[in-house]
Amino acid sequence: MKKIAFLGPEGTVSEESARFFFEGQPVEFVPYKLITDVFSATAKGETDASVIPIENTIDGSVSLHHDLLIHEYDLPITAEWVYPSIQNLIGLPGAELSSIRKVFSHPVAIGQCREFIGSNLPHAELEPVSSTAEGVYLVKQQQRQDTAAIGTLLAAAKYGLQVLKPTVQDHKNNYTRFILVGSRFSRMEGSSREKTSILVTLPEDYPGALHQVLSAFAWRKINLSRIESRPTKKKLGSYYFFIDIQERLDTVLLQAAIEEIQAIGCQIRILGSYSSYSYEHKKENSEV
Repeated sequence: MKKIAFLGPEGTVSEESARFFFEGQPVEFVPYKLITDVFSATAKGETDASVIPIENTIDGSVSLHHDLLIHEYDLPITAEWVYPSIQNLIGLPGAELSSIRKVFSHPVAIGQCREFIGSNLPHAELEPVSSTAEGVYLVKQQQRQDTAAIGTLLAAAKYGLQVLKPTVQDHKNNYTRFILVGSRFSRMEGSSREKTSILVTLPEDYPGALHQVLSAFAWRKINLSRIESRPTKKKLGSYYFFIDIQERLDTVLLQAAIEEIQAIGCQIRILGSYSSYSYEHKKENSEV
């Protein structure tokens, strides 16, 4: 049975999304306290793959996770999926919304629920914790009717608590993109959407190099779904370009584009070529 590492503790959105993605498959989910531990577990062979949240609709890219993938861990991307980050107000059975005086949650989750909190819990104290799952655990541990947490349905079920108010995030289109990384997990098939992620370092002595890179894709009609710069950490003003391409690596056009980019002196690192799954696609398949 393959082991999948995720950012814990149990009951986080990472675990909820991973269980959704691997539904029906014989895998074991292993929580780790820090994201560096998640990467390291797979790099050391303790687990077969790691689940990494990489981008959110509201908060954008997760810079730390990109940097770890670039600078610290050489783990290929083997799959990608999108999952809705649904936040819920969770408390003890029988607790009333009007009685809540303290709310635990991760700072990002609190920020995603500002309008709800302002309208429904204006006098509640907001206490940030390391994860949404930890907040739910604290509510269970303290056994107080006036405390609640913002977290997942998975965490509520795990700790036997009640959902006082479902779907409390301010933006209903709050989705998170997750990637699966690890060399011991083969490429997953079954999606009609294919992507390749590359890291491009421009030559310092080539004016207009970035324009040339983009042109190599443009005239071949290769679609780029994202391009983002990250510092190389070598000197000020020196950047990598993280590029997501909506094409398989082994296609003739993409191979030709990469050769053209390398010809002008760019360095290219292939981060992975993989299938990309939408939440709706996975949900439809799981219901068949």
